Formats: sequence, C-alpha cells, structure tokens
Amino acid sequence: MNIAEVLLDTAVEDNRLLIAIQDQGDDLTKPRDLDFFLYAKTKERATLVADFITDNRYGRPFVQSYPKNDESLTWRIKVTIHAPLAENVVHTLSAFFACLSQIYDLDYDGWETSIEK
Repeated sequence: MNIAEVLLDTAVEDNRLLIAIQDQGDDLTKPRDLDFFLYAKTKERATLVADFITDNRYGRPFVQSYPKNDESLTWRIKVTIHAPLAENVVHTLSAFFACLSQIYDLDYDGWETSIEK
C-alpha cells in the first residue's frame, strides 16, 4: 500500500471514530490525552522510533512487548499527546503517525481517547 492510500484509509477511520465519539455526547473542544498506537517487529525498532518521538517532542512514547494472535510477540509504541479532539488536530496527528509507520516499517493502529462531556 502506498502512502496516499494509507493516508486516505487513515482519514476514513479517523472520521468514523470521531463520529462515534460525538454520538456519545463528547465535547470535542476539551483537551485530553490522545493515545496513538504503532507496532514494531523488534524492540530495537520500537526504541529507535520512541527515541525519535521523544527527541523531537512529538509526544510521550511508551514501549512494551505485546502478544500477537499467533502467540509471537511484537512491540507496541503508545504515544500520548494532550490536545483537543478537533477534526483538523486528529487528522494531522494521525497522518503524522501513519507517515512515521511507513518510514520506519511499523504498523499504525490508530488512536483512542476518553469521552469528555
């Protein structure tokens, strides 16, 4: 999949999640922690990306081992960013992590957050 397809697919999924959150009565203007998830095949790759994120102050990364369905391990990078849930903010951040996943050969698995009313 090329980067344009990744960005388009990511935007569609981001919109679905934003609509679902709004339907639950969320106030999108309230800042809160947004957690973005990336998966690396090795601990070294996960650490490299986490260090890149930290060094450039893109967010607060946390690396941990994570079991896959086939019983093998992968490495999850959870990046927390405190921001409002405005559509343009979410799309920009999500696109950044989608691009980062393409650069570093990671799997980007979207984001999650709490509902703020």
